[in-house]
Amino acid sequence: MPESYDATTPAGLRRYFDSGATRSAAWRRGQLRGIDAFLREREAAIAEAIHADLRKPVAETWLTETAWLRSEIRYVLKHLRGWMRPKKVGVPLHYQPARAFVEREPLGVVLIIGAWNYPLQLCLAPLIGALAGGNCAVVKPSEMAPATSALLFGELGRYVDPEAVRVAEGDAAFTASLLEHRFDHLFFTGSRRKGREVMAAAARHLTPVTLELGGKSPVIVTEKADLRLAARRIAWAKFLNAGQTCVAPDYLLVHKSVEEQLLAMMKEALSEFFGDDPQSSADYGRIVDARNFRRLEALQREGTLVEGGGSNEASRYIAPTILRDVPEDSGLMKEEIFGPLLPVRSFTTLQEAVGMVRALDDPLAVYLFSRDRAELRYLREHTRSGGVCCNDLLFQASIPGLPFGGRGASGIGVYHGRAGFETFTAERSVLERGGFPDPDLRYPPYTVGRFSLLKKIVTIFS
Repeated sequence: MPESYDATTPAGLRRYFDSGATRSAAWRRGQLRGIDAFLREREAAIAEAIHADLRKPVAETWLTETAWLRSEIRYVLKHLRGWMRPKKVGVPLHYQPARAFVEREPLGVVLIIGAWNYPLQLCLAPLIGALAGGNCAVVKPSEMAPATSALLFGELGRYVDPEAVRVAEGDAAFTASLLEHRFDHLFFTGSRRKGREVMAAAARHLTPVTLELGGKSPVIVTEKADLRLAARRIAWAKFLNAGQTCVAPDYLLVHKSVEEQLLAMMKEALSEFFGDDPQSSADYGRIVDARNFRRLEALQREGTLVEGGGSNEASRYIAPTILRDVPEDSGLMKEEIFGPLLPVRSFTTLQEAVGMVRALDDPLAVYLFSRDRAELRYLREHTRSGGVCCNDLLFQASIPGLPFGGRGASGIGVYHGRAGFETFTAERSVLERGGFPDPDLRYPPYTVGRFSLLKKIVTIFS
């Protein structure tokens, strides 16, 4: 389907959806089991493809892509029938006899536009929600992860209903052509600039959107933190996938009294994780393309180097880098870095740190390291973000029962678990009434006496 995507396919998917084939619980469960079989049987091919795109280590691919998705599938399979069950609603006495309930209806045909940094997860995680909801879907993997895109294009149709799921490959112009079609929902993961384009395209058809956009997520370390724990976990989370993670900490705010100690422990952690030369480590990834490499290499020179600073354009290697004394007007503090560069600023009070966070757009996540629950409560009450995580990072996006998504500039809408099912379904109110009784009181003419009685009955029984 590359570059020659059949313009009639959305209509074909819609005909299949309209046939009712996707509505049953059995069909939905079958599709989810099919994706699970794809992940299980093609695990080696998946790891090879993602390594080709990002040089991501096998263990990292298993943890953040394959195992993550299989866990999501198990959770959805366990709860799907309950989610599909209509929810009863009470009916006031003057409407009796009747029954009322809310059911969740599939949306129809949805478009999922994946991202390159987690090229499998960010295509299949929303697809899990879409299929659990009983929809048909077009999945557009990122052209910036061509090996993973080719694998999905060539293999996924063997495991799911090909009449309901189509994988479409192509470049940015091709994606724009896809957006010309009318879909019932658009799900996009990527940059804010592209998110605006998707939203504008959706507006032409009044199509609802879910936008997962990222942003500058801070990590705050107070003087009441377990510093060694904070150092190891921050170093791991920041430099996972060479920093190309939407929920990675984008900058570090540390209490001035523990700054030197924390930075020394982070340097030790990096040496422990990747050795003295991270470029030769099998556990450290690469930047996705030359354009992003050059952008990050330029940012590497802004501020005072604490650790790292190396690069190699031929292999798209940027060292795990920690910087301090970063100017406020630096690109490191204005836009999402999306790479292995961590700017560090100090503070003297938690209120000061929160003020720094609130000066920027609402982030996808806010992280805090502290053993004082009052500090966590203060952070929750005085910041706005898609999620909050205390004494760890990233894993708020791994709990199937927690909705995942941003707010404001970091995104619109949520998914994962039940939230994904609800994103790809619509609430429909249903009222069933019999023909008896049918009192004349409801019908005109409304005499003074009848209207007075009608008001009393409605007021009493509402």
